[in-house]
Amino acid sequence: MDAFPLALDGYLAADPEPGDREGTASWRLTCSAGTDLLMEEAVIPCTTMEPDIAHAMLTERQPGDLLRVIGHLTLPDTADGVIRLHADTLEVLWEAPTLDADADVDGDDTDTATATDADRTSAIAALAEALTGFGQAAPGPGQSIRIHISPTGSLGSGEHCHSFDVSPAMAHRLADYVDAMNCYLDSERPDSVALDPETIADLAELFEDIDLIGLTNAVLNATRPEHRAAITQAMDDMFGDVPAPEETDP
Repeated sequence: MDAFPLALDGYLAADPEPGDREGTASWRLTCSAGTDLLMEEAVIPCTTMEPDIAHAMLTERQPGDLLRVIGHLTLPDTADGVIRLHADTLEVLWEAPTLDADADVDGDDTDTATATDADRTSAIAALAEALTGFGQAAPGPGQSIRIHISPTGSLGSGEHCHSFDVSPAMAHRLADYVDAMNCYLDSERPDSVALDPETIADLAELFEDIDLIGLTNAVLNATRPEHRAAITQAMDDMFGDVPAPEETDP
């Protein structure tokens, strides 16, 4: 069989199993191409003869963990053979939360949880679709950045889990879009957002200390005589009645 070096990211599909010999283990890794189409996902069998990796897989890992397996992929000699990734190195990219299987849940809670899961699933699908364009863009110079999207509950087969590799430039664009979402005009400020009373008092005190006559004189004295009428009108529109140009110091 031919063997090729490979690094593969994927979710642990089921509990790992001990191998035929001590210090070995086998497991299945669910890998996604970045969309929610099942036909673009694959389950890759993995094995290891490294005792440390086997021990970690059998005692510490659980279904839903996001792993990076680095090793050699062997291809079968026949069409009905099985490919296998022989792991030399294992990295844990994300740990799935441990769920309490014995927790008592009544009917109402079950219905609420089902509706919540459906909303979460649709939100993940929408976000994955929106980010697919970022992942398909040319990587450009420099190392890429990997973004993982997945449910926080039991991941099962990983069909709702997605990974995207984006360039640093694309990551900056995405950050700009998020910043833009958090900005709004004063007229669009939510009703629930209120200024602190101390802040309001400080602002009121600041504007009360402004000497409009002194400000007007300073502006007009720095303005050419032929432009003073227009400046006076503009300041009058902003602050109310202001001194006429002839009333200021020459």
